[in-house]
Amino acid sequence: MTGKRLKNLTLTLMAAMMVIWSGAADAGNQANQTVNFEVKAINELSVSGSPGSLAVEVATAGSEPTDDTEESTTFNLTTNGSSKKVTAVIASAMPSGVTLKIKLDTSPDVTLTDTAADVLTGLTKTTLSGKTVKYTLSATVAAGVVAADSRVVTLTLQ
Repeated sequence: MTGKRLKNLTLTLMAAMMVIWSGAADAGNQANQTVNFEVKAINELSVSGSPGSLAVEVATAGSEPTDDTEESTTFNLTTNGSSKKVTAVIASAMPSGVTLKIKLDTSPDVTLTDTAADVLTGLTKTTLSGKTVKYTLSATVAAGVVAADSRVVTLTLQ
C-alpha cells in the first residue's frame, strides 16, 4: 500500500470512528419514552358499620309515640364524576304505621321504602369523609305492637 492510500484509509477510519463515537455519546445523553395514561371514573361509597337498634317505646299521654333516632355510623364518598347522587332502598316495605327515615350529613330526611329514593344529590368531583348517617324510626299508635325485625338499607352512589 502506498503512503497516500494508507493516509486516506487512516483518515477514513478515523472519520468513521468519530461518527460512531458521537452517536454513542448522544445515545447516553438523551432517551425518549411514550407514557400512556388515563383517569377512569371513580365512584366509591362506604359506611362504618351497622347502626344500633331503634325502638319506639315512649309517648306523652294524648300524643303519638316519640321517634327514636340513631347516629352512630358514618359514610365516606369519593367521586370524580359530575351530577352524582346517593340513593337508598330497603328490600321490603316497613310494617303499616311504622316509618324508617335516613339522613346523610346535611341532606333532608328521606323515608325508606322498597323503591330507591334520592338521599344526597348534586355530587360533583368531591370527597366526603366521616359524615353522619342518621336513622329515625317513627310509629303511630295504629301500628300497634310490632315485634323486633330488621331491614337492610342499600346505599348506592350513581
